[in-house]
Amino acid sequence: MPAQQTVPSNKKDLRIVFMGTPEFAVASLDALVKAGYPIAAVVTAPDKPAGRGMKLTESAVKKYALEQGLRILQPVKLKDPLFVDALRSLKADIQIVVAFRMLPEVVWNMPPMGTINVHGSLLPQYRGAAPINWAVINGEKETGVTTFKLQHEIDTGNILLQERFAIGEDETAGEVHDRMKETGARLLVQTIDGLINGTIEETAQPLTTHHSPLTPQPLKHAPKIFTETCRIEWNKPVDEIYNLIRGLSPFPAAFTLLNGKTLKIFRAKKNTTAPLIPPGTYESDGKQFLRYAGKDGYIEIQELQLEGKKRMKVEAFLRGYKF
Repeated sequence: MPAQQTVPSNKKDLRIVFMGTPEFAVASLDALVKAGYPIAAVVTAPDKPAGRGMKLTESAVKKYALEQGLRILQPVKLKDPLFVDALRSLKADIQIVVAFRMLPEVVWNMPPMGTINVHGSLLPQYRGAAPINWAVINGEKETGVTTFKLQHEIDTGNILLQERFAIGEDETAGEVHDRMKETGARLLVQTIDGLINGTIEETAQPLTTHHSPLTPQPLKHAPKIFTETCRIEWNKPVDEIYNLIRGLSPFPAAFTLLNGKTLKIFRAKKNTTAPLIPPGTYESDGKQFLRYAGKDGYIEIQELQLEGKKRMKVEAFLRGYKF
């Protein structure tokens, strides 16, 4: 159990350990630094080989931490006694986790003020690894960011603050991600300010999938995205197919086949004209349009990538492709 909670009255006295890896987390770390919060250390993923030369590549968070002269820890295993001892020696008041690995209890339960997570959904909705993707895939009109305290079950800890925003009808998961990282960074600073000032009241989440005061609908989940998740099933309504394409763009991208080769689709339009060809078949003028039939309409491809080729606009693709 962590020591009895004592909250420093001055932000300069607060010792923060920040944990994160991708670009999404950099926005939150940068916001804390600019708000004047001292960062005792940054914990991020080990360098990984990448590219054709398999050169060791640093995470986005590590690159930022190096620029700021922050101490960096890169454990391979979070239960490694050497890492746990190094973490304990930092005497952090609070830990902040943004887009990082699942933490063992020995880590998240260490600081007296607990460990705070920034999650890309309006919890308790969309607990899991891919909340932005699934919100768009499911055609949600609204999403948001939640700050909450970690506990045993993933994404179930007490809620601290939330901020909502609309999802545009044609917005992709990548575009929502870019807006969300800024919203999350701002909300994180508000959360830490509120904890210091004593103005935040924690709200417990429901742990079941039933209706609750926090969510008027059954809870939806956000599991990890696998390859089969990305395969387009053309016998479905075009609204569902269109949302799948938006929800997986730009990564990992929804895909289908074009003459036996994988075709990733990044942008498309939906056309609700009754199709004259079977679902899953395509038609093209060879110059400007390529469209696949769904159950009740067409998906008109705007941006794509054929296996072995670069990502490009459909017109550029059609200029060089022979059907």
